[in-house]
Amino acid sequence: MANKKEKSFEEMLARLQEISDILETGEQGLDDSISLYEEGIKISKVCYNKLKSAELKVTELKKELDADLENDETA
Repeated sequence: MANKKEKSFEEMLARLQEISDILETGEQGLDDSISLYEEGIKISKVCYNKLKSAELKVTELKKELDADLENDETA
């Protein structure tokens, strides 16, 4: 069984934009619109979690840098 490659953050944002554009036309039926909306919500949750993870990583890296700089100043 082949592993499904996880889409990049940018690819997911592009899909969200595509979904938004489709829904804004109003040309989809109710069932299709609900399916697209559901897909958009799922993608939004994944994007939010990726952003939070990246934010945490940047915060940790900044703390490490600040600690290293402080240690260099006292040495």
